[in-house]
Amino acid sequence: MDLVVDKPHKCNKCDRCFKEKTTLKRHEMIHTEEKPFTCEYCNKTFRQKGNMKIHERIHTGEKPFVCEYCEKTFSAKSSLISHIRTHTGERSFTCGHCEKTFSNKLILRTHIRTHTGEKPFTCGYCSKAFRQKVHMEKHKRTHTGEKPFVCEYCEKTFSLKSSLIKHIRTHTGERPFICGHCEKTFSDKSTLRTHIRIHTGEKPFSCGYCNKTFRQKTQANVHKRIHTGEKPYTCKYCNNTFSRKTQMRKHELIHL
Repeated sequence: MDLVVDKPHKCNKCDRCFKEKTTLKRHEMIHTEEKPFTCEYCNKTFRQKGNMKIHERIHTGEKPFVCEYCEKTFSAKSSLISHIRTHTGERSFTCGHCEKTFSNKLILRTHIRTHTGEKPFTCGYCSKAFRQKVHMEKHKRTHTGEKPFVCEYCEKTFSLKSSLIKHIRTHTGERPFICGHCEKTFSDKSTLRTHIRIHTGEKPFSCGYCNKTFRQKTQANVHKRIHTGEKPYTCKYCNNTFSRKTQMRKHELIHL
């Protein structure tokens, strides 16, 4: 079929063609950077009204899409469709470089960038580039200080949704991660991972000065200060410096 007839609406900027004029108009906003739709909660702007509505569910907590297999709920239909494939096992998207398969097209597109090295998303503050838009948005918050994720229990705000989810468990007491060795439970996956090293004896973090090894990266970083003399913690009363936060807090008590 003739593409010109099938897709008569052509973009003047990049020559892409579309079936519908409304689709062309939405596409042209990529070039003009126009974002006419504004979130009423945090003033973030969007090119499409549908994307704004999905975003607003971060604030409202609305999750209208329900999985027919496990009744888990989602704020976006696309997230539900991807989730359902975890039940069906469907992985219909194949990488042309390594033939690895994926459950959705977006994950495949992101994966392909590991082969091509493409990083199409650039931070407007420091020009650091990223393979995924979500990673760029997270990074930008280190510049802006934006914390769009709000706890429904105490209204504390967070820059990352994962941090909010972890925090909410301090209110609910939920500990969904279980150690397979001793059945001890944890509120977050990273703490479980560190705990498991007690059973396995794994110490993956090494000191670059004396080759001593540690179960946790923070332990390795604190240890390294013995060699470097670094003292990053400063007393707010007298400007004495310390290599450990616990030392600083203990010292500050003499001023009270």
